[in-house]
Amino acid sequence: MNAGTAARGSEIGARRAATGSAREGAARAGLAARGVIYALVGVLALRIAFGEGGGRQADRGGALEEIASKPFGAALLWALGAGLVGMALWRLSEALFGAAGQGGGAAGKRLMSGARCVFYGFVAYSVLAFAAGSRGSGSGDRQSRDVTAKALGMPGGQWIVGIAGVGLVVAGGWIAVRAVMRKYHKHLKLGEMSRRVRRAVDTAGVGGGAARGVVFAAAGAFAVRAAVDYRPDQAKGMDGTLRSFAGTPVGPWLLACVAAGLVLFGLFSFAMARWRRV
Repeated sequence: MNAGTAARGSEIGARRAATGSAREGAARAGLAARGVIYALVGVLALRIAFGEGGGRQADRGGALEEIASKPFGAALLWALGAGLVGMALWRLSEALFGAAGQGGGAAGKRLMSGARCVFYGFVAYSVLAFAAGSRGSGSGDRQSRDVTAKALGMPGGQWIVGIAGVGLVVAGGWIAVRAVMRKYHKHLKLGEMSRRVRRAVDTAGVGGGAARGVVFAAAGAFAVRAAVDYRPDQAKGMDGTLRSFAGTPVGPWLLACVAAGLVLFGLFSFAMARWRRV
């Protein structure tokens, strides 16, 4: 091997190492940012369950308002938005080059990563817009009703909304089942955890993932109902979906359980930021 080839090899290796470090940093920042949002939404929902909501919405908008009201809130919002941009870029890199682990380059996984990139790109944009002073067009429930109304007004709108709702129900069930089966283990550096830490991560992963799946499935069920009844006001965002749990025969205790689960999912996201393979 001549000197030129060796130099080129070293340069390529250094570039890959830098790219890997950037990708890892983006992923961990994004997972931590996701944890902040879910933990705050869960806390707000717990307050609502115990009659101490204080007018806050138990959704992303409510979480951002909670952050903005604190000292250095503006700086925290910008940091949160930057973290979510990192999450979107990480998922984009997975869509383009494949995810870590066995089968990470499969077409289905790349497609899923692409969808997640679009989703987190939208979330990052909404957070950064909020940080820049835009408070959006109202609550998540209002936005859900507006989007549903526009979709219902399109040709085949009932089918579009109904299929989207069924998709959310299926996604919610998929999220919950995978959490209960601890499918996330394959993404974690379990060897770096003590037995106590692993037990805590499993508690957060199973409980948090199940609660997140329940919320997705319930929101999908409301969308299906809106399509069947041709009533966009039946659609609900996260806040309305969470509040609906308090209207069940179990009362606010079901909402409290789901809310606690969302807090657990926030903590699980922090654990993923620390121990996930990227």
